Amino acid sequence: MKKIFAMILLVCFIADTAQAERDSRANQSKGPKAQVSVAPDQNVPNDPAYKIGPQDVLKVDVWKEDQLTRTVPVRPDGKITLPLLNDVQAAGLTPMDLAGIIRDELKNYVNNPQVTVSVTEINSRRIYVTGEVVKAGTYPLLPQMTVLQALSSSGGFTQFARIKNIHILRTVNGQRVKLPFNYKEAINGKNPEQDIELRPGDVIVVP
Repeated sequence: MKKIFAMILLVCFIADTAQAERDSRANQSKGPKAQVSVAPDQNVPNDPAYKIGPQDVLKVDVWKEDQLTRTVPVRPDGKITLPLLNDVQAAGLTPMDLAGIIRDELKNYVNNPQVTVSVTEINSRRIYVTGEVVKAGTYPLLPQMTVLQALSSSGGFTQFARIKNIHILRTVNGQRVKLPFNYKEAINGKNPEQDIELRPGDVIVVP
């Protein structure tokens, strides 16, 4: 009786496994369902509202069209160059918007094109940390990034840093302005308004 029961279980297991394999092959044969999608790189914030800027690097993937799939930089004029389409405006658009434009233009050459746009490098949104910090340099500007967050990315201060006299250099209407930042006050919760949200091109100076 035990042998018969074991045989029944084995038959059921084999049948379930075969069905699962058939379902998997069927799903793979259908291909991607969405015609336009965004696939952000792991180093890029997953923000569907992100606007592409000059010097960003994009991967344009056209499903089953290897000759049209490529990684391209956004030129200073805000455009990218693609096969068949030549110059396409990219700056100021979200990856989803750009994928839709490329898809529509490719319809003249490809039957039912399925397009994915990925932002692989953000170079248009950067801030700079300079002076008496461990890791001075250029940093990607993440969404809602503040002065404290940027300083934490720079590895801390050197022993010579004057942390009460930090300032942010920002260009406003073509004019360079200097915004004071007292690190000691900020970490103690004093004058929280000085921990401002950074903008592209801001320079944090640690004297």
